[in-house]
Amino acid sequence: MSDADKSPLMKDGLGGHAIKRIAKSVALVVPGFNAKAFQKDAECGLDALELKARVHHLIAVLHRHYDLPFKKLSEYLQDLPDVWDRGSAADNKAGFAAWPLIDYVAIHGLQHPKEALQTLEKLTPMFSAEFAIRPFIQQHTDITYAKLLEWCEHPSEHVRRLASEGSRPRLPWGIRLPQFIKNPEPLVGLLEKLKTDESLYVRRSVANNLNDISKDNPAWMINLCDRWLTDSNEHTDWIVKHALRSLVKAGDVRVFPLLGYAAKPSVTVSDITLSKKRIAVGDSIGFSCTITGGKKAQNLVIDYVVYFMKANGKLAPKVFKLKNIMLAANESIAITKNHSFKPITTRRYYAGTHQLAIQVNGKEVARSDFYLGD
Repeated sequence: MSDADKSPLMKDGLGGHAIKRIAKSVALVVPGFNAKAFQKDAECGLDALELKARVHHLIAVLHRHYDLPFKKLSEYLQDLPDVWDRGSAADNKAGFAAWPLIDYVAIHGLQHPKEALQTLEKLTPMFSAEFAIRPFIQQHTDITYAKLLEWCEHPSEHVRRLASEGSRPRLPWGIRLPQFIKNPEPLVGLLEKLKTDESLYVRRSVANNLNDISKDNPAWMINLCDRWLTDSNEHTDWIVKHALRSLVKAGDVRVFPLLGYAAKPSVTVSDITLSKKRIAVGDSIGFSCTITGGKKAQNLVIDYVVYFMKANGKLAPKVFKLKNIMLAANESIAITKNHSFKPITTRRYYAGTHQLAIQVNGKEVARSDFYLGD
């Protein structure tokens, strides 16, 4: 396969073209910045680095070429959005070029929170300061929390989103915020301000924040969603639905009534019929069953669960979506599905007896065994 046929990698978002854009833009706002020298230094050894390593590499190179105290430098960096070269609109990784510029503030501005937070406010529309804000939440909690509250009222949706996305307890790729994992109560003040935000971009972040909370404090999050639904509108309804997605997938029976599904589904389910009782890695297994409703129509979430054998000899469940339906009174539906055991990088298969179950509104209603092995 030629280089031209290869799909772009994530790290390519911080390749040579991005470095040229950084050099050109920074030279327009930072006096004395030598764009050519920076570019040469930045490209040295770049090819061998993966994405996050490139971010750290470029931060270090920027620091060598800025040659200014942070308080003074921050004044210049705040002018970057006015001259920033955003790259090609067709390049979905073009925004990565701003990543090291923003995260530079998290490293070299951490001892100057007032100036650093002002700078992040200006820079976040260029990419997102959701990673850069987190060290300030940890080390300058009071001043940063006050700024997050202020940002909830900001005219820019990018800045308002930063208040929610930057405070997520378990932001992917970001450092965790153990204080919010342990006690999410301080987040309420932020999320309450943003729950009816006119921007879907912001509301989606609120839902993601709550979904993070659900992984460590499900009861707390369910109670909050219940309160929001008592005085809800289309915005909060949407947020709650998306915030509960992990708990729905996990089959937490407490969440289904909040979403309009039957709290105690009345169904009968036939035994699960498996296409095979023994399969090898790489094969698929088919299964089917029939679900019949009771005397009243019911909103149902129907999932299936595979209990995978683990290295320790114990079974671990993984929920997979089937369908959401309104089942009429006494109506029957046939469920059929194939599940593949093709090798994937995110799961290792172990030989032994596995199980497959059908789940309705979080409650298991049928289960059958099969063997995975040679």
